[in-house]
Amino acid sequence: MTSQTTIDTTGPGDKAQTAPSDQPPAQGLRGHPWFTLITVAVGVMMVALDGTIVAIANPAIQKDLGATFAEVQWITNGYFLALAVSLITAGKLGDRFGHRQTFLIGVVGFAAASGAIGLSDSIALVVTFRVLQGLFGALLMPAALGLLRATFPAEKLNMAIGIWGMVIGASTAGGPILGGVLVEHVSWQSVFFINVPVGLVALVLGVLILLDHRAQNAPRSFDLLGIALLSAAMFCLVWALIKAPTWGWGDGMTWAFVIGSVVLFAAFALWETKVKEPLIPLALFRSVPLSAGVVLMVLMAIAFMGGLFFVTFYLQNVHGMKPIDAGMHLLPLTGMMIVGSPLAGAMITRLGPRIPLAGGMAATAIAMYGMSTLETDTGSAVMSLWFALLGLGLAPVMVGATEVIVGNAPMELSGVAGGLQQAAMQIGGSLGTAVLGAVMASKVDGDLPGNWTAAGLPELTPAQLDQASEAVQVGVAPVTPETPAEVAVKITDVAHDTFISGMSLASLVAAGVAVVAVFVALLTKRGENAEAGAGVGHI
Repeated sequence: MTSQTTIDTTGPGDKAQTAPSDQPPAQGLRGHPWFTLITVAVGVMMVALDGTIVAIANPAIQKDLGATFAEVQWITNGYFLALAVSLITAGKLGDRFGHRQTFLIGVVGFAAASGAIGLSDSIALVVTFRVLQGLFGALLMPAALGLLRATFPAEKLNMAIGIWGMVIGASTAGGPILGGVLVEHVSWQSVFFINVPVGLVALVLGVLILLDHRAQNAPRSFDLLGIALLSAAMFCLVWALIKAPTWGWGDGMTWAFVIGSVVLFAAFALWETKVKEPLIPLALFRSVPLSAGVVLMVLMAIAFMGGLFFVTFYLQNVHGMKPIDAGMHLLPLTGMMIVGSPLAGAMITRLGPRIPLAGGMAATAIAMYGMSTLETDTGSAVMSLWFALLGLGLAPVMVGATEVIVGNAPMELSGVAGGLQQAAMQIGGSLGTAVLGAVMASKVDGDLPGNWTAAGLPELTPAQLDQASEAVQVGVAPVTPETPAEVAVKITDVAHDTFISGMSLASLVAAGVAVVAVFVALLTKRGENAEAGAGVGHI
C-alpha cells in the first residue's frame, strides 16, 4: 500500500506553490528563502563536518583512551549507523510535527551530545554519545531539505538544493583539515566542543528566521515494527563485518549475523507491503533511475568513507605527520570537491546526470587504484595527485544525487526520497568503514606472522601476535621503550610494510566498488519531477 505523506497544492492549470495553502506567508526575516538557506546550512554543516572531522582525531582518541582498532571503528560506525537508520523516521517526524520544530530539536540535541563527548573519559562514553549525535543529526538533515522545499519557489529550488549539496560536500571534505588544526593546537576534545557554539548560532537563527511548514495530510501513525526490523537488520550486517576478523569469516557466529540480517531485511520488505503508512514505501523502487541513484550513493560512500578512514592513519602513523600536516595533505581532496561541485552542477544541468556521474565514479576508481600504489616513502606530490582526482570524481555524485533520487520519485513521496538519499550515503559510509576495515584486518592477520619471521624477529606468542596485529592495523609499530634500537627499526619496517599491504588491498576493493558504480550511474536519468521541485508542501 502506498501512504499519503504529502499533498500537492496545485491544480491542473496552477503554477507550483512552495507551501501548503494554510501556511502563513513569509514576513521580513521569518520565512525568507535565502535566510532560511543560510540557517539550515549552518545546522547541516555541523552534521556533515562531524562525519569526517573525527577521522583525523581517531589516532589521538585511540592513544588517549587506550582504544582498540574495533573500538575506534565504532566511533565512526556508531555515528553513521544511528544517522542512517533514523533518517527516514526523522523525516516522518518532521511531516507530523513540523520541520521547524524537528530542526531545532536536532540542533540542540546534536550540540549537547557533542559537548558530552568532549567531557567523556572512556571509549564507551564516546561511542554512546556518538550514537546520540547520529540520532539528533538525523532530525536535522530531512528537516533542512524539507524547509527548503517548502520555502523556495520552484524556479529557484534547484539552485538552493545545489548550494545545500555543496555545503554538505565541502563540509565532508573539509573535516580532516579543521580536525587537524584542532587536534594539533588544542585537543581531540575540541573537535566536538566546536559544535556547541555552532549549534547555538543555528538555534538562534532558527528561532528568528525559520517558518513552520507542515504537510496538510501529515501521517498520524509511525511504522514502529518497520523501524525495529530495519535497525536490527543493519546492526546484524555491520556487526558481522566488524567481528569477522576476530571470529573468522568461516565462523558460525559470523554467518549467523549475516543470515540474520538477510532474514530481517526480507521481513522488513514484506512488512512494508502490509502496513498502512510504511517507513519506506517500496513502490519508490519501481523507478529504475531512482533505485540506481540510491545504490550509487551507497557505493560512492563505501569507496570514499572507507578509504578516508585508512588514509588518516597512513599519513600520521606511517609518515609520522602531525594532525594539521595530515589535514593539509588532504587539501587537494577538499579543494577539488569545493571547486568541482559548481562545475558538476553546471554539467548535470546541461548534459543530465548520466555522463557526469559515470565519469565521476570512473575518476574515483582510478584515484582509489592510485592510492593502492602508495608506499611508506611516497612523496607529497604523488599523494596530492590521487587525492585531487578523488575529490574531482566525488563532486558530481555529491551534487547530482538529489536530482536523480528526488527528481525520479512521485511528488507525493518526494520527502521519503530525500531521506533515502541521505540514508544511502550514511549506510554506505558505515558499510565502507566496516567492509574495508575487515579487509585490512584480514590482510594484516595473514601477512604479519610471515613478515615478522622473515625479518628475523623473536617469535611471538599468540596473545602477543594479536596485540601486534591490532597496532599494525592502524599503522603503529608495536615497539616498547625497552626495545633495542636495531630491533625497533626492524619492527617498524615490518609494521609499516604490513599496514601498506593491507591498505593497498582495501584501496583495490574500493576501486572495484567504484567501477561497479560506473555501470550503475549509466542507469540514471534526469527526474521527471526535477523541474517541478516545489509542487508539494514539504519534502
